[in-house]
Amino acid sequence: MNVLQLCPRVPFPPTDGGAIAMYDVAAGLVQAGHTVTLLAANTPKHRQAADALAHLGPNLRLVTVDVDTSLSPLKALRNLLFSPNPYNVERFMSDALAARLAELLTTEQFDVVQMEGTFVAWYVDVVQRVAPQVPTVLRAHNVEHEIWDQLATGERQLFKARYLRHLARRLKRFEARYLPRFSAVAAITEPDQRRLRQLGCQEPVVFIPAGADLIRMQPDSAIWPAPHTLFFLGSLDWRPNQEGLEWFLERVWPEARRRYPKLELHVAGKNMPEYIRQLRLPGVQVHGFVESAAAFMQQYEVMIVPLLSGGGMRVKIIEGMALGKCIISTGLGAEGIAVHHGHDILVCDEPEQWLHVLDQYCRGEVEPAAVGAQARRTVQRLYDNRQVVQRFVELYQRVGAGQAVALPPR
Repeated sequence: MNVLQLCPRVPFPPTDGGAIAMYDVAAGLVQAGHTVTLLAANTPKHRQAADALAHLGPNLRLVTVDVDTSLSPLKALRNLLFSPNPYNVERFMSDALAARLAELLTTEQFDVVQMEGTFVAWYVDVVQRVAPQVPTVLRAHNVEHEIWDQLATGERQLFKARYLRHLARRLKRFEARYLPRFSAVAAITEPDQRRLRQLGCQEPVVFIPAGADLIRMQPDSAIWPAPHTLFFLGSLDWRPNQEGLEWFLERVWPEARRRYPKLELHVAGKNMPEYIRQLRLPGVQVHGFVESAAAFMQQYEVMIVPLLSGGGMRVKIIEGMALGKCIISTGLGAEGIAVHHGHDILVCDEPEQWLHVLDQYCRGEVEPAAVGAQARRTVQRLYDNRQVVQRFVELYQRVGAGQAVALPPR
């Protein structure tokens, strides 16, 4: 099968959830014997060389187009006043990228075009105009307007909250307009599958989770985690991650540290804002960007995911589970992942619940290794990337044949 995958950035290196999800599908398709042309916006923030994915072999071709997605107050104001499109989508709208997509579609034959998320959904019109016979699949990493609505609800500054709410309304209109135009939509969680149907997306709207590369995420038996250690790992240029970390440090950490003076928290992530990099709190060590997420995660006992807003699936949770880590998460953080509190994850929302779980951990009433071992078994059973890729292939085949899709249960 010949797949054209359109991405809002070059998904390399695979160091954050979005990049991991895009990279693993592309790599998995190639490993399964398919051919992938990955067309990506080459943005200032994530700029990569033309051979960034050459290690995946000759059946993966990377095609990049320079797109300036930099934030600009002037462009944001112009968008607010004169554009019907949400600013966070308009930044990815590029005539040059549309022209390159049209060129590929008119000079080559593809079995399917997969678009990675709302920010590139606008390009579905290009496919329908120049190659209407080619089926289009949207992989919905998130229902974006939900995230921005949640951020607006949690924002304390009145002006900023109003602007976030404005963005959320525009995103909802955009998603309601463009997402139903696809031949199929692949939701990354079952709750998102329901939301996308409510948004008006036409069937097939199927659930295909993010997966984990169980070879890349193989526990190293030579690494023993330090006792009484927590860690936070995530892209810290993503507002929901910042919000969650800030909340944990303000509402949970001071009391946890008072009760357990030996407890440590290690914070790592790319594009870390200076105010986080300069944190000076008892027991908190800030690492910044780490080259190997797997090596970092295995040095410490318990992963925390205090997420208060966001959508889609937390790929870092799946990777942590694959590495056999014990994870404490909010219910929202664990949303869409087939886990059970006390079995393969620990779930808590209110500060008192977090403190209770941390009490259990520090007193030895919860064995992190046992929870982590169950978590790895869950990933092996449900989230192996090879299974995920096969579900995409089945979806491509059925959409290509014009049949209704009813994927087999996991």
